[in-house]
Amino acid sequence: MSQGAIGEAARQLPLPFAETERFEEADFLAAPSNAAARAWLDQEGEWPERRLWLWGEGGCGKSHLLHLWARRTGAVVLRGPALRGLPGLSAAAVAVDDADALAEEQALLHLLNAAAEARLPVLLAGRSPPGRWAVRLPDLASRLRATSAVGIGPAEDELLLTLLARLAAGRQLALPNGLAPWLLARLARTPATLREAIARLDRASLASGGRVTRSLAAAALADLLVSAPPTGAAPALSPPGPMLL
Repeated sequence: MSQGAIGEAARQLPLPFAETERFEEADFLAAPSNAAARAWLDQEGEWPERRLWLWGEGGCGKSHLLHLWARRTGAVVLRGPALRGLPGLSAAAVAVDDADALAEEQALLHLLNAAAEARLPVLLAGRSPPGRWAVRLPDLASRLRATSAVGIGPAEDELLLTLLARLAAGRQLALPNGLAPWLLARLARTPATLREAIARLDRASLASGGRVTRSLAAAALADLLVSAPPTGAAPALSPPGPMLL
């Protein structure tokens, strides 16, 4: 099979199984980039207004942390795109994932008001802090401005290399020595990109009937790869600390 055909197959060939999200404690990768978020999630009794907004790019682990917190506190887990009306608040706490992708702003406002009246802690998660979110309802904007926000910072090399190894192992995909650092130097440094890369390598390996090699990776990931960073490139930014918005 030609390199071009391998690359096309890697992008289009369906996998023999569906990848499912797991939110187990043992599967979470603790690192300095998520240390501030983990610390704040352990002290919900100290949250101003009993609310916390957890933010970070897609795939950074915020949904994982949200589900772990919900399990520990007995919180009901809701999703912003499905939030409509006023859900019952029979749980001990409330967690709202994808809170910045709301179906109804009024529904979130009602939820926050009801939780405040019942003195329930509320954890919200989204891709950006609430101060960057365009909110139409003045009362909801006011509630969000009074919500503490903590971000998950850019992932460290060690975390990303561990994630690559774990993703490959989950698909029973053997990566040759040296390929993971090679990939990390050429892929966007986001967990979402790494997940896409490993999925494509899996497809390409199935399509070619052979093992994963650097040349196969170059073909399968051609549109994802960038030039290797120059020596002495600036290090990743430090993870953002909590802020009141």
